Order: sequence, then C-alpha cells, then structure tokens
Amino acid sequence: MDTVLQELIDAAQAAMHNAYCPYSGYSVGAAVMSANGDIYTGCNVESASYGATVCAERAALCAATVAGARALSAVAVVSSGSTPYPCGICRQMLSELAPEAVVFMKGRDGRIIQASVKELLPYAFELNDNKP
Repeated sequence: MDTVLQELIDAAQAAMHNAYCPYSGYSVGAAVMSANGDIYTGCNVESASYGATVCAERAALCAATVAGARALSAVAVVSSGSTPYPCGICRQMLSELAPEAVVFMKGRDGRIIQASVKELLPYAFELNDNKP
C-alpha cells in the first residue's frame, strides 16, 4: 500500500478509536487530505437525540473547512462494522466539499474499497443559478 494512503487510513483508524457511539456501538473514523497533504480527522459522535448525531466524515470535512482547506484530494473512512460506506448526508457533503476526491473505505474485514465521490453519489443535489 502506498505510504500516503497508509497515513490516511492510519489517521482515520486513530480517529475511530475516539468515537462516541454508546447507542449503536458502531464506531467510525474519517480522515480527509488536502491537496497539499494536510490531514484532518473526525469520528462519529452520537446523541440520544439521534438527529443531533454527527458522522465521522462530516466531522472531518468540517475540521478541514475550519482550517481553510478547500481542495480535498482523498478521504478515508474506517469503521468497526462490515459496511464502511458513507451515509447519504455524508455523500452529499463530500459532493460539495470534496467533489474530486478519491474515497477509500475500510471495514472490519480489512479490505479497502476505492470509489470516486461521483461513483458514490452520481446524482448529487445542486442548487441552480436560477434564483428568484
């Protein structure tokens, strides 16, 4: 495995260990890499008010945004489960904040699945320019 990819996966794995998931028991970590190689991480943070739960991918995207990173080239998602795929809301956020990124997903079996953001969400919602 390429050393940059390994660094990204390792960062997501480390973030996963900080997940707060007392309700689902499903921990997720994510790491996003900027075009200049900076890495920003996030983990899922659950709430008893389920709608307030934050996904790892969105937490990492927000961390990158707060730091001023705009060109994101790669994303890693690591989960304790067998399906390490981003949810629909995260796919939408990826389509807006990291549309050209390559996404690497790793579940408990250790297999790494690779996809583009466009493959994950081929018909992303976009606001049009026809504002009243």
